[in-house]
Amino acid sequence: MPKESSPATPPPAIEVVGLTKRFGRVKAIDGVSFRVEPGQVVGFLGPNGAGKSTTMRILCGLLPASSGIAKICGIPVASNPYESKRHVGYMPEHNPLPEDMRVVEYLRYRARLKEVPMRKVKARVDEAMEICDLQRKARRKVIGSLSKGYRQRVGIADTIVAEPEVIVMDEPTIGLDPHQILSIRNLIDSLRGRMSVIISSHILPEIEKSCDRVIIINQGRIVANGNSSSLRKEFLPQTTYRVRVNLTQMALKKALADVGPDLTFQSAEEREDGFWEHRLLAPSELFLTEPILEALQRIDARIREIARLQPNLEDIFMAATRRSWDETAAPFKGHTRPAMPMPKH
Repeated sequence: MPKESSPATPPPAIEVVGLTKRFGRVKAIDGVSFRVEPGQVVGFLGPNGAGKSTTMRILCGLLPASSGIAKICGIPVASNPYESKRHVGYMPEHNPLPEDMRVVEYLRYRARLKEVPMRKVKARVDEAMEICDLQRKARRKVIGSLSKGYRQRVGIADTIVAEPEVIVMDEPTIGLDPHQILSIRNLIDSLRGRMSVIISSHILPEIEKSCDRVIIINQGRIVANGNSSSLRKEFLPQTTYRVRVNLTQMALKKALADVGPDLTFQSAEEREDGFWEHRLLAPSELFLTEPILEALQRIDARIREIARLQPNLEDIFMAATRRSWDETAAPFKGHTRPAMPMPKH
C-alpha cells in the first residue's frame, strides 16, 4: 500500500537572513538573521537607534533592504511585497488615527482596504473590537475623544482585523499607565497561538511576561536570541545571594567556609539596625540558599534574610548590550567605553 504523505511543515512566520540596511555610509542594521515560528510571541529589544524600527519596517514592506532576505510566511518581501503584506499586520510606534471617525466606522473602512470580503467585514470588525474590549465601551465613540489606552486598542484592532498570520507592533505600550499596560499585555496574550507576534518595547518587565522568546539588537546586530532561561545562562552565569545577618564580612566568610569554593563575597554594608547586608556570587546552576542557612544556624547567627536574586530581563539586556559594545571597542587601542552600571535588585 502507498505510504500516506505527511503534511508539509509550515514555513516560519518570519525568516530573516543577513538583512542589511544602509543610509549613506551608515549601516542601520548589519547582517541581521532570526526566525519567528508560527504562533510565537517574540520580544524585539534594543537601545534607541539599535535598528529595531528599521528591521520592522523592512519586514512590513515599508522600507527596502540594502541586502539580505526577509520572508513573511515563506513569501519574500523584496520580490513579492504585495502578497507578503497580505499576511502581516503592522502597528507603528506613532499610530496615525483619524480623530473625526467613529471606532466602528474606521475599522470597517480599514477592513475594506485590507481586502476583507464585504460579507465578512461586519463579523471581522465585531470580533476585533471584542478582542480589544472596544465593542461595548467605545464602539460608537469618536476616536479623537478616546484616551491614549483606547487609541492603542483601536490600533491593535486595526492590526488584527484582516486576520493576518503575523503581527508586528512597535512600542504598543508607549505612554500608557500601568493599568493600560496590563490590559494591553492581556490582549497580546489572547493572540498567542492564533497569530505570530513580534513586539518592540522599552518596558522590559512587560516583554518578559508577554513573550516566549527575546531577541536583543544593538548597533544594528543581533547580540542575544533565546528565552529568559537560556539567556541568563549565557550572559549572567553567576547568581547573586543577598544575606542580612549580624556578622561582618570576615565573620561570614569564616562561617561559610565549608559551603563551597565557588562562593564569592562581593560586598558588605552595615545597616542602621546593626545587621550587615552581604552580596555573594555563585554559579547559576548551584542552589546554595539551604547550605548557607544551615551553616549560619550552626553558629547561632541572627538571620534577617537569605535571598537568591534571579536576574531579570533588564539585567540580561544590560549584560548583552555591554558585551557587544566591549567587543566592538576591543580592536581600537586606546579606546575605552564608559562602564554601564549594573541595575540594582
